[in-house]
Amino acid sequence: MLRLTHAPNIAIATLWSDLLCEAGMPASVQRQYLSSVAGELPPSECLPEIWLRYAEHEERARALLHELQHLPQRHWRCQRCGEQIEGGFEQCWNCGALMPR
Repeated sequence: MLRLTHAPNIAIATLWSDLLCEAGMPASVQRQYLSSVAGELPPSECLPEIWLRYAEHEERARALLHELQHLPQRHWRCQRCGEQIEGGFEQCWNCGALMPR
C-alpha cells in the first residue's frame, strides 16, 4: 500500500477514493475519524489520507487527482443582459436567464 495524499476533509477524501476506485485503482480512506482529536494532536496530522492498494498506480492516480483539482472554469456571457458569468453557474446572477446550450 502507498499513501497518496491528504484530503482537506472526509467528504473530499471519500470522493477522491471513489473516483480512483472507479478508474480501476483500488484506494481507501484512512484516518477518517481522527479529526475528533484535533487539538490534542496537530490538526495537520488529523487530516484524512488516501491510500492506494498498489504502488504501481501512483503516477496515474496523481494525474487523475490533479485533473480533478484543476478543472477549467466555464465563462459565458448572458444573452439577455450581457453580464459576464464565471465559474460553474448555469444561471445569470443578474437577470436569472439560463446559460445557453
